[in-house]
Amino acid sequence: MGVANRLDLTLRLVQGSDRVSVSELSHRLGVSEMTVRRDLDALERQGLVRRVHGGAVATRPREEDAGFSAREPWQTATKDRLGAAVAGLVEPGSRVLLDAGTTTVHVAEHLAARAPLTVAVLSLQAALSLADRPGIDLLVVGGRSRPGERSLVGPLALRTLESLAFDCFVMSIGGVHAEHGWSEFSLDDAAVKQAGLTRATRTIAVADATKLGVRAFSRVAPLDAVDRFVTDRAAEDAATHPGGPATLEALRDAGVDSLLV
Repeated sequence: MGVANRLDLTLRLVQGSDRVSVSELSHRLGVSEMTVRRDLDALERQGLVRRVHGGAVATRPREEDAGFSAREPWQTATKDRLGAAVAGLVEPGSRVLLDAGTTTVHVAEHLAARAPLTVAVLSLQAALSLADRPGIDLLVVGGRSRPGERSLVGPLALRTLESLAFDCFVMSIGGVHAEHGWSEFSLDDAAVKQAGLTRATRTIAVADATKLGVRAFSRVAPLDAVDRFVTDRAAEDAATHPGGPATLEALRDAGVDSLLV
């Protein structure tokens, strides 16, 4: 396991518990306690954890309560791996609708290698990543930029989507739950995702494993509304993500092809 991925998993383990010990982290990660302490020191310098006697506690708010800028540095290695995997599923020549979110920014960075593409973006950050890339015909969907999130939402965004058709919708998501399906924390973001689902021939949902087993505020769609789901292999580990295995099983039962990377 590389250092970046180990830091990602260490942060997840700390955030998933009220408190986690150095010895427990050492056992879960298969590394020495000295390595764990060094990693915790690195995460503490970033303000992501607070060291306490014998272990650490999380210091950041839950992801759904944090804006784009706060979430952007989180689990970067994992999100970049997810971004590369999703981009690899997009056929050159496609018309793609790219959702907003920190993970889909990494998708945007890898899409240039799949050119030529027509890409409509629902994120100011994704627009910056794709602007002036050779072979990318970039369309920025109109709308209101949601404060703190840089996602494009509202009536103008919805009207724009109604006039377009896509081969593929790459959808980020706030939560995916075995019983409650796909959901978002914002009504505005949920409405845009619902519109995107109706305008694309197929939908690829992408989220890191922390989103599995989560029921957010606004329901977007049932599980079978999505064709493929890309997440990381930590989703299979009930110790770090208690809702992961059950959600993956429900997705399979719903006919959704899950890719774990």
